[in-house]
Amino acid sequence: MGLSPGNPATERLYYHDSYLTEFTSRVTGVRDKGRRVYLDRTAFYPTSGGQPHDTGTIGGVPVVDVVDEEDCIAHITAGPVSPGEVFCRVDWERRFDHMQQHSGQHLLSAVVLEMLGARTIGFHLGAEVSTIDVELASLDARQAAEIERRANQLVIENRPVTVSFEDSSSASGLRKAPQRGGLLRIVSIEGVDRSACGGTHVRGTAEIGPVLLRRLGKAHGGVRIEFVCGFRAIRRARADFENLAQLGRLFSAAPDETPALAAAQQKALEASEKAVRKLAAELARLRGAELYRAAIPDAAGVRRTMQTAAALDDELRATAQGFIAGGKAVFLATVEDPPALLLAASADSGIHAGNAVKSVVTALGGRGGGSAQMAQGSLPSREALAAAIAQLKTL
Repeated sequence: MGLSPGNPATERLYYHDSYLTEFTSRVTGVRDKGRRVYLDRTAFYPTSGGQPHDTGTIGGVPVVDVVDEEDCIAHITAGPVSPGEVFCRVDWERRFDHMQQHSGQHLLSAVVLEMLGARTIGFHLGAEVSTIDVELASLDARQAAEIERRANQLVIENRPVTVSFEDSSSASGLRKAPQRGGLLRIVSIEGVDRSACGGTHVRGTAEIGPVLLRRLGKAHGGVRIEFVCGFRAIRRARADFENLAQLGRLFSAAPDETPALAAAQQKALEASEKAVRKLAAELARLRGAELYRAAIPDAAGVRRTMQTAAALDDELRATAQGFIAGGKAVFLATVEDPPALLLAASADSGIHAGNAVKSVVTALGGRGGGSAQMAQGSLPSREALAAAIAQLKTL
């Protein structure tokens, strides 16, 4: 059975009742071997407006996607669905979660506009968290906490959330100007917000549950606010507490004491790492001095050494400094992967390390440079590295 061009438009039951989860319908067409199903009426919400699609079953067959095709809605199923009358069931847990997040978004966007005068320019309802993008240059933690407090106050007040249908020419007080004309579906939070929206929503703000703001970031030239509502907020708060409690056990402290202890441990760790780096650099300089003492001066009285290294890091540079500190010295180190080299030369060696490296490496297709005493460069291949070494050894 195929869908003909004259197939009737799908009646969208969710427009009038977001709580409807069981209904009967008639299959008006199928495609893709019965796995793309069209119904004369549906309570399944299709992905649109930042809200993901519903799931559930049609005739006992799982619904895995719901697609808005303008007048018609396509239901993508896990298996074929036969023509005729079918019993349908929407996954209520997923539906109510989306209702909590979407109504929470309307509430949060209205609060941000009320408190900071910033419009919402983007919304995404994800599997774990939701986000809104608002027209703000910045938003600090104190402001976010105030927004969160105001949103939760409105949740406690249980403001009614209603749906009406109004013509775009007469609809007034909308938070955002409608993008199309004709009949609009308006979702209103009493005394707080009026927005044109086709999504599924709760009946009162109390059903949104707790509103919890999470990370703040930058997006599209504004601020992105990550948030969770309802059961998601409860689950997230529980997970946060358990993580904090586990950290408390590791520190043998109460959860409330853990941040201060962690900060103190971090400070101590940074001090220890700084001391380790200092000792490692000193050891590397001593190693360089030992290499200098072991090197035999050439006819010009210059001591030279060539080393292979895993990377051009601070310890290697400290070793090079230790070597050339003795005077009349040239230190060359190479790395094979990726091909690179380091050249250090004492002031009395007659060699300008930066000029030498830049000249040799650039001619071989690489990049490099540095100061008179120390320079480094990268090469495009091991063959180029070998050629560079051969030239620098003759300096």
